[in-house]
Amino acid sequence: MAARALSQRQLEVMEALWNSESGMTASEIVRSNDELQINTVQASLRSLVRKKYIKVGEIVYSGTVLSRSYVPLISKEEYLEMSCQALAKFSSSSLLMASLINEENDRETLNELEKMIAQRKKELEKGE
Repeated sequence: MAARALSQRQLEVMEALWNSESGMTASEIVRSNDELQINTVQASLRSLVRKKYIKVGEIVYSGTVLSRSYVPLISKEEYLEMSCQALAKFSSSSLLMASLINEENDRETLNELEKMIAQRKKELEKGE
C-alpha cells in the first residue's frame, strides 16, 4: 500500500481506532476525543475508507439506531513506516533520522535507538 497523506483530523480518528480493542462507531470516536465533531469524524471515516486505511467491521446498534463500526486495515506501526519511507524519498535517510533524533528528549528512547543501530550494524556485518 502506498502511503497517502492523512490530515490531522484523519490521524486523530485513526488514533482512536488504533487504541480501541474492537471496532468503533462514529459517535464512539467523537466521545473518545473532545476536539472531534460528528460531521468531521463522518467525513474523515468516508475518506479513510476510500484510502483503504479502514473498513466497515460490522453493523451494530448505537442506542436504537443501526450504525457502522469501523476497524483499521493498517496498524499504527505500518502507517509510521510507510510515512517514514515516503519522507525518505524527499531527503536522505540520515537527514530524516537526524531530524527525528534531534526532536527526541527521552533518554530511554535514545538508548533504545542506540541498541537498534548496534543490532542493525551486527546484522550487516554478518551479511558481508
